[in-house]
Amino acid sequence: MTTPVTKLLLRTALLLGSVLPAPVRAAEDTLAIANMTFRTGPYAAAGTPLMDGQRDYMLMLNERDGGINGIKLNYDECETGFSVDKATECYDKAKASSLVTQPWSPAITLELLPKASADKVPVLAPGYGFSAISDGKHFPWAFNPPVSYWDGASMMLKGISGDDLDSLRGKKVVLLHLDGPYGEEPIPLLQAYADSFDFTLLPVPVAAKEMQSQSLQWAKIKSEKPDFVLLWGWGAMNGGALAEAVKSGLAMDRLVGIWWSANDDDLKLVGEAAKGYRALSWNLPALDAEVIKDIRKYVVDAGKSQTPLEALDKVFYQRGVLISMLSAEAIKVAQEHFDKRLINGEQMRWGLENLKLDSDRLAALGMAGMIGPFATSCASHAGNGSAWLLQWDGAKFVRASHPLTADREMIAPLVDQQAGKFAAAHTPWPLNEACKN
Repeated sequence: MTTPVTKLLLRTALLLGSVLPAPVRAAEDTLAIANMTFRTGPYAAAGTPLMDGQRDYMLMLNERDGGINGIKLNYDECETGFSVDKATECYDKAKASSLVTQPWSPAITLELLPKASADKVPVLAPGYGFSAISDGKHFPWAFNPPVSYWDGASMMLKGISGDDLDSLRGKKVVLLHLDGPYGEEPIPLLQAYADSFDFTLLPVPVAAKEMQSQSLQWAKIKSEKPDFVLLWGWGAMNGGALAEAVKSGLAMDRLVGIWWSANDDDLKLVGEAAKGYRALSWNLPALDAEVIKDIRKYVVDAGKSQTPLEALDKVFYQRGVLISMLSAEAIKVAQEHFDKRLINGEQMRWGLENLKLDSDRLAALGMAGMIGPFATSCASHAGNGSAWLLQWDGAKFVRASHPLTADREMIAPLVDQQAGKFAAAHTPWPLNEACKN
């Protein structure tokens, strides 16, 4: 008898052992895309659907289109378990061939930024990493479209205030965050908002060892009686926070998460009790999207993927699809601009800097409604995209807001400050003087 655990182990072994068929991996005329995965370790529950979505989109392009403009995609995974040391090994292994590096965690991103800049390997960190890399002048080789963490923090405040930040005056906002670079990322911006709009910000950190047992943190939250709790969670921390929020009697619509706290599987652990919980997301789940239909046809139903059919409509899986789309679109843009099908890393960098995903392009990709339109530029490597509040209806996430955008006037000074600080700490640091902010 095969147990669920055995099935999971077999599935992981298959994925880690071979990502694309051997002929594609061995071919010389391919476009190499490396990804640092975390299908194992403490965050595997989040990493698996994200990586499945990335992998299946690349497979679909190969099966449906023969790759991009006749060149097959050599998409490769290197497992890190979210370890900085393992990620560095993965980077060193792939840097000579991959058009891009995808580091995932903020700690890994910060570690690899100097290396990738020196090696001229584009860093792609969609909606994560160090927020200041949105500054193309200071970080010509790094990209975080369609939105940064600071964008997300700004949007969350707009969401809880009903687009009226003055309504937060005199209120108390708790930031329940993972203790580390990721969780600390929004604090400077949120504090700037608190100072400007006269509300109290109370950061409450959660150590990695406390993710599943947050009784001390929630005892403090309950005693403080906040008006809102912002959840900056990751992995098992989300489920722990949701369970404690229910236990504490907090009204669930007063708990609002960042996009990594919008994992269907986390919410299903709590189910109906979490009804009303809201989370920001830069992608909307859309099972009827044409691209999802094509993935099912060419990859899942064709037996070329280990992705469960029921995962195709989940937020994280579809976010993975969109992340791979960004790489694919950058390749297409670069191929057209340089009139060359086999592009190199420097040309890929140009493609990432010149993405223009308007409504017509998204519709042509079969992604209408899955992500808001945005465009990157020399100055903006995030693209100033949008996001929505999703709300848990007891069984699934549904759209609960209009598209939210970040307040550039609040964010710009912090970007300038932190980008300059990073450059000064890594002198000599290459700047792109052609970028005009």
